[in-house]
Amino acid sequence: MFIKDVDLKFSLMYLCLVLLLITGFVEWLRLKNGGHRCEGRVEVKHLNKWSSVFNFQWHLKEAAVVCRQLGCGAAVEALRRAHFESGVGPILFKSFRCQGTELTIKDCAQFQSDFRYLSSHGMEIGVICSGFVRLFGGHGPCSGRVEVNSGGGWTLLSDGNFTLSTAQVICAELGCGKAASVLGNLPFREDSEQVWAEEFHCEGQEPDLWFCPRVPCPGGNCPHRGAVHIICSEYTEVRLMKNGSSQCEGQVEMKTSGGWRTLCASHWNMANANVVCCQLGCGVAISTPKGAYFVEGGDEIWRDRFHCLGSESFLWNCPVTSLGVPACAHGNTASVVCSGNQTQLLPQCNDSWSDPAGSAASEGHTANCSDSRQLRLVDGGSRCAGRVEILQQGSWGSICDDSWDLSDAHVVCRQLGCGVALEATISAHFGEGSGPIWLDELNCTGEEAHVWQCPSQGWGQHNCRHKEDAGVICSEFMALRLVSEDQECAGWLEVFYNNTWGSVCHSPMEAVTLSVICRQLGCGDSGTLDFLVPLREGSRSRWVDGIHCRKTDISLWQCPSDPWKQRSCSPKEEAHITCAGNRPKSCPATAPCTDKEKLLLRGGDSECSGRVEVWHEGAWGTVCDDSWSLAEAEVVCQQLGCGSALEAPGEAEFGPGNESIWLDEVQCRGREPSLWACAAAPWGQSDCKHEEDAGVRCSGAISELILLSPDLSTFEDAVDEALYQEIDYLMNPENEDLQDSPGVFPTLLSVHELVMGMAVFREHRPRHYPTYMSILLLRQELQALSLQV
Repeated sequence: MFIKDVDLKFSLMYLCLVLLLITGFVEWLRLKNGGHRCEGRVEVKHLNKWSSVFNFQWHLKEAAVVCRQLGCGAAVEALRRAHFESGVGPILFKSFRCQGTELTIKDCAQFQSDFRYLSSHGMEIGVICSGFVRLFGGHGPCSGRVEVNSGGGWTLLSDGNFTLSTAQVICAELGCGKAASVLGNLPFREDSEQVWAEEFHCEGQEPDLWFCPRVPCPGGNCPHRGAVHIICSEYTEVRLMKNGSSQCEGQVEMKTSGGWRTLCASHWNMANANVVCCQLGCGVAISTPKGAYFVEGGDEIWRDRFHCLGSESFLWNCPVTSLGVPACAHGNTASVVCSGNQTQLLPQCNDSWSDPAGSAASEGHTANCSDSRQLRLVDGGSRCAGRVEILQQGSWGSICDDSWDLSDAHVVCRQLGCGVALEATISAHFGEGSGPIWLDELNCTGEEAHVWQCPSQGWGQHNCRHKEDAGVICSEFMALRLVSEDQECAGWLEVFYNNTWGSVCHSPMEAVTLSVICRQLGCGDSGTLDFLVPLREGSRSRWVDGIHCRKTDISLWQCPSDPWKQRSCSPKEEAHITCAGNRPKSCPATAPCTDKEKLLLRGGDSECSGRVEVWHEGAWGTVCDDSWSLAEAEVVCQQLGCGSALEAPGEAEFGPGNESIWLDEVQCRGREPSLWACAAAPWGQSDCKHEEDAGVRCSGAISELILLSPDLSTFEDAVDEALYQEIDYLMNPENEDLQDSPGVFPTLLSVHELVMGMAVFREHRPRHYPTYMSILLLRQELQALSLQV
């Protein structure tokens, strides 16, 4: 006990010493009226009173020194004209000029000269700093690897001695709730990547990471296994409350950064209940009695709708929707009864986890399980649209579109809590699956609780291929887009809801909301509202207003808002947005993009070499090098009009990309008209990192021959012609400088031998060996021979 007390006293003394040093260093400088410690109006303490500042020389260099002095990273923006509102009392007029490398603003030129006060307001300076810590490379600002910045750039924090308490401080500082998970031993992006030379020993109560005790690493090298990755969450804990105590049955309550809140019973089903029971160690769900344990008082009922499959480890791992969700009726709270210690007596299954949304929410539901099947929709951009897939015998498989109609689709939509079916798609409308085809000739009445209860030919009995995979679009399907004639990431914001595209209202639409929207569209990390654009013509639905996203939301669908209405605002309040990733459209708005316009090469030493990138869902992304070979490279080169493929390099030979990895396991025969005609894994689904980005090196020189000769035999003849033209060039009497050279005839003899060799090679080459390789080698040899002359 004595040892523990000594350790505690030492830790407190160390913390006090660090805080004393830090506060002493910046006690006369602060930022006020910003959203956090590292942004706001600049104030200095002069003659024992705080005053805001006006400086003629206020630029990013001066702002950088302020940010560094406060331990707030790098300067993002130097602001004037009282951006953070005016202070109280006189303004301190101080003309100082910095180089940007000084430790404090006192070190800047002219700072020690006389101070003067101004009486008028409206000219105060402000600054936005990057902050001392950030999470980078995750989904939004609330997940990713931990990086810190003292003003000289972002540096990785290692996982050595990294604790959950430190993660909690970081999540709180970033306004991201609580730490949901901490992952270590993650690979660095580069072997030579620098690591921060200090360890942070946070107690968990510090206001920011900057104020946590630090220990320098011995020799400046921190022990680590790799990078550390944090996931912060708005949701941090769940419990079941009955008679004022937490038990294995009761009213569902979830802890957020704002405290404990009860959950609404709307759309609450057995799948969600099962996740809660398993998460609490209370077995599996038995029933969901509506409002049975409701307790008067408390905060507003939490409206977020969870859409679990039933097998997730935590409730917050389930898809969530909040956009357009109406307020919950008084007393309509979600409740769960778990099996408790009777777990071993109950079947572990998910057959009824996706139960009909209506009866479960209104009357309660009791488990009646038979097996572990699950249902999902994939490749539709939303949980309520896509190719229908069933988990059966441990494998996800599709449904054949023979006899597929709206009655069958209705069952799928209802089972998933996605409303009613708007469309029953056929012919692999959402792409081809790759697993088994589980069901065929489905004949539902539309009233079944689960799609596998409908009459069919039986499990695995079919005469179909994946090009006949069935899909659905449900009424709860939502999509997002920016409408513009000539811009890719700017325009009128529209959402697809209730089978209709409609506009979105701009109130209040803060920076966090704009960031979520732009990220979801693949258009950068931030955006701005445009108020000076002319009003749009025509009439349309204005679906939703009052959108207020949180930092932890990774899609617009998770953001709370006012309920859906066809006229949520006036036409002049429709949102027009410009995202940071705005760029001109890659093809005319009056015609669809051609495949050639959706493919490019980056990072190469010519226009016909580089990292392969493809355009998909409004953003460029890379291709993984799994299964990447000359056949795939040949298709790319032909598609771009760059001749034939010389190499198919992988492992990011032309540098790693930094956006999505769109394609993996691409398999071409080599004669497809475009990369889109080749087999591949579903878009956006890969197990790769950017260190595996695929590239190509094309010949480029004979592209015209290829374009004129799509047939391979004609192509070979065309190349023959080109080759003999080069031989003719060497023998042409006009080229006297070549004829006068004593080595020309041996050279021509060698050329003749090469041409004869090419004919022999064609006769006996392996079936799949590209003809162009032999031609290219000969062509290169010709060029080398002509140089020898």
